[in-house]
Amino acid sequence: MKPEAVIFDIGNVLIEWQPERFYDSAIGADRRRAMFAEVDLHGMNDRVDLGGHFTETIYGMAEATPAWRDEIRMWHDHWIEMASPVIDRSVRLMRALRGKGVPVFSLTNFGIQSYDYAATHYDFLREFDRDFISGHMGVIKPDVRIYEMLEAGCGVAPERLIFTDDRPDNIAMAASRGWRTHLFEGPDGWAARLVAEGLLTEEEAA
Repeated sequence: MKPEAVIFDIGNVLIEWQPERFYDSAIGADRRRAMFAEVDLHGMNDRVDLGGHFTETIYGMAEATPAWRDEIRMWHDHWIEMASPVIDRSVRLMRALRGKGVPVFSLTNFGIQSYDYAATHYDFLREFDRDFISGHMGVIKPDVRIYEMLEAGCGVAPERLIFTDDRPDNIAMAASRGWRTHLFEGPDGWAARLVAEGLLTEEEAA
């Protein structure tokens, strides 16, 4: 029995998301390590993903942390450089599925304003059949509530969903709901899984 709908995470599945790599190139690895040890930047980003205003949240953290003010503001001002490059084959897979009439949803920890900003650079973010964006939902993965909200919103039985994400904790929660899952470690493995599930031919997944 083939899945009825395919769910994509975005960060590190469709777009690379490596803030540490960006900061290493921008300020050097030693300063980056010192800043990340002193400032909870990923916690700040979680607040954005939970619905906090993109600019206000990051600039507020910057003003509250004057020793790293300019560097923290880079999280906002150079955001697209952190959220890049596109993982081209993953985008092709998403479009191939949609081209065959397979519903494709997003399930992503992403802020409201940052998602809208990203979509001005990455047009495929507007191509999902349904968007499940944490900033609008007020909850982030792997909280069980975001999975329950997707199930209620899409109307597809859990066992007929297949979901890919790069984080094992997010995958584990989906699996506990009865979803089919694939831990994303690169687009080649994901392509092979979609072929194995009967959703794409090898040619369509190339």
